[in-house]
Amino acid sequence: MTWASKPRAKELLVELNSGWTTDRDGDQSRDKMLARNRFLLLLGLGGAALAIISLSLQFLNLIPTTPIAEVPVFQGVVGGPGVPQGKSRKRVLPAPHSQKPDPLSEAFGYCNTPNRTEQAWEGHSPVDYKLLSVQVMIRHGDRYPLYSIPKTKRPAIDCTLSSKRNPSHPLMNAFISHMGQGGRGHWESPLGSVARLPNHGACEMGELTQTGIVQHLLNGQVLHQAYKHHNLLPSAWSPRQVWVETTGKSRTLQSGLALLYGFLPDFDWTKLTVRHQWSTLFCGSTCDCPARNKYLEEEQRRQYRLRVADTELERTYADMARTLGLPTRQLRAANPIDSLLCHLCHGLAFPCIPTGEGGVGGCLTTAQFSVIRRQQLGDEVDRRRAGLYHKYAILAMYPYLNRTASKMERVGKGSEAGKRPRSGGEEVFTLSSAHDVTMAPLLSALGLEEARFPRFAARVVFELWKSPPVTQGQSKKKPDKGDKSKAVGGELFIRVLYNGEDVTFHTTFCRPHDRHTGQPLCPLKNFLSFVKRDMFSVVNATSYQEACYKHPG
Repeated sequence: MTWASKPRAKELLVELNSGWTTDRDGDQSRDKMLARNRFLLLLGLGGAALAIISLSLQFLNLIPTTPIAEVPVFQGVVGGPGVPQGKSRKRVLPAPHSQKPDPLSEAFGYCNTPNRTEQAWEGHSPVDYKLLSVQVMIRHGDRYPLYSIPKTKRPAIDCTLSSKRNPSHPLMNAFISHMGQGGRGHWESPLGSVARLPNHGACEMGELTQTGIVQHLLNGQVLHQAYKHHNLLPSAWSPRQVWVETTGKSRTLQSGLALLYGFLPDFDWTKLTVRHQWSTLFCGSTCDCPARNKYLEEEQRRQYRLRVADTELERTYADMARTLGLPTRQLRAANPIDSLLCHLCHGLAFPCIPTGEGGVGGCLTTAQFSVIRRQQLGDEVDRRRAGLYHKYAILAMYPYLNRTASKMERVGKGSEAGKRPRSGGEEVFTLSSAHDVTMAPLLSALGLEEARFPRFAARVVFELWKSPPVTQGQSKKKPDKGDKSKAVGGELFIRVLYNGEDVTFHTTFCRPHDRHTGQPLCPLKNFLSFVKRDMFSVVNATSYQEACYKHPG
């Protein structure tokens, strides 16, 4: 919701008061002023009333049990050029019927510079509901480019960590020290040989930056604040209760460790096992799916056709190549947007070359950058229209979603009254540290097609909740004194959040759910039915096996 109406009401009241001091000339002027002030007062009160009504409607379906988690802006945390300071409530789903997105503004949002107060809705539910488990997928934090632009100097960024360099974080020194004890942890091969901290004075290609570490320390703090009142993890948590998995890239491993440290400061290494996912799709032993690969190939052909048909984009690449003295094909293959994004996110000037080095010389420009970003944003729209990527995403993310659903089922059954607890407890906190090529299909598979492309340090959170027990033969009211009727265990519900925003009722499986039936949360059974069968209807199948081995239609 927007609070725009509330400040406006205050402005109108200020105008009313100032009217009495600025217009004192005659009864006629006073009468006009009185009429004007009555109108402004009514308008102001109406604006305030609308704000109150809007707030009430929002909280009919979501009653916070704790304040919104906020992590303060830290002194010395700075942003790139053009990034506003203060609180961020940036939408993760664009407002309907809004203007076309500005490519530069979108790029700054993608940078996710840690210079703003972070607000989040994780950990919120109706009163007396119990949080049973949390499963988190993250994209790694800010990284050095994967590609370099030929004939230009690479961005000068230091990839060692220092609390004296911006952006920093109050936990930075303690985090660095704790990572030095990582040898006490348990590491699936080949993770034991991967650096636990970025450690190059001149960043290597794809290396996590200090900004990336700070982004995930902040993410971890947000989750710590959100869940600390729910007793999600006991102080003496067992190794079984925390599950951490990552791909083999140092940027995902280090991002996961930074978030975990923000969430569980000074965690016990001896209890932690870090598991390796060899595929960026986190598909484990069920990665083989020929139909998924065919959909991806068709999607890549669609992307190519759209790109070559964009004459403005082709002219822009030709202009950039002429400036640098390169063949256009070579420049395009170097994926210059990757390096330019790094310059933008770190407040560095775009690369230049002197005249006489094979090209006309000069600098690459923000106008050229904006053209490439504009084409990328247009491609996202066309991708949704074509639907090929969505079919790919359904098959790509089924294994991960199936594991997520199975864990929730297991935890839910373990919470039943009279059920003997599993030795060592259930997996109540799962962290999967991944890439944009993991999170983008996850969002699509969930039906969040309108969601922003995953920024650096993006997070998707799945929460499992249980309602209070209901007394048999009664509605969900408190029983009368002396009532000895049997109490029935509560129902299970799911919440899905993206970058702190509750997007549950934008998902395919919860979009049709009527929140005004007295139950403001989404039943877990909706999600389980979606994963086990319903999600495959998009590819005219009823199971993963059938969908993977039939020819895509």
